Amino acid sequence: MSKRKQGEGSASRFQRKIKASSGNGGQPGPRGRSGTPDSGRGRRESGAGASGGEWLFGLHPVLAALANPDRQHISLVATTAGAAHLPSEIQPRPQIMEGEAIARRLPPGAVHQGVALCVAPLPEVSIEDVCAAAPDANALVVVLDQVTDPHNVGAILRSAAAFGAKAVVVTERHAPAVTGTLAKAACGGLEHIPLVRVTNLSRALDELAKLGYWRVGLAEEGAIPLAAMPSAPKIALVLGAEGSGMRRLTREHCDLLVRLPVSGPITSLNVSNAAAIALYAVSQRFGDARTNLARSHQSGGT
Repeated sequence: MSKRKQGEGSASRFQRKIKASSGNGGQPGPRGRSGTPDSGRGRRESGAGASGGEWLFGLHPVLAALANPDRQHISLVATTAGAAHLPSEIQPRPQIMEGEAIARRLPPGAVHQGVALCVAPLPEVSIEDVCAAAPDANALVVVLDQVTDPHNVGAILRSAAAFGAKAVVVTERHAPAVTGTLAKAACGGLEHIPLVRVTNLSRALDELAKLGYWRVGLAEEGAIPLAAMPSAPKIALVLGAEGSGMRRLTREHCDLLVRLPVSGPITSLNVSNAAAIALYAVSQRFGDARTNLARSHQSGGT
């Protein structure tokens, strides 16, 4: 299984052919008598591409997917204004069409910002692929127990990318499919953070424990606040669905339950908000640990 490559120059990232679904090599589509781009009326439109791919939409998801060497591109479409925001080195150029024609390819209400990209699914990865050989002294993984809303999972992917997590783990069932809606909420995070699907979450938590991860569950009845959590070099942060929270077996496979103390009139948080706060707190703990280690070396400690 190939690992995601990062740090490529912007010019090399985009030197991949993007096959237009119209079969015209990505050139602008047919124009009507008025000279305006083809509206695409009469085509079968949905969130899934005709070739079996999935449409990603919005500038951030599309740009991130174009820059991802592991992502196979099928068709790129854009309005004239949307194409102006795409890097000039993309070859061939996107198929130009009206915004309404793009919208008909997407789920109802999708905010496409003038660009959409039909892609093949990313290669599947396992927990061992992304977590076994973490080169960093500290490593963080997010585990979601039956979080089903694509907006929440996408937002968690975005936060995970922002705070340097290695992966987000979800269940095969009772988890959203990877769609343009999820990718839009992830704001490009889907291309940077592996989304690992597992059949049995309890076994996945056992595997993480064998790989050296300390499994920390976030729950209202947690024994201690997250800020008081003991330090650990590798942490698997476990969150449950809103309302029901983590299932019993998931709780039993956690090494510790912690809580996020709240003092205002609202006593609970959206799961994606809770995840963002917890990811920040853990990343700060990792930062403090690195600072203390550096100071120890500077003072001659071991």
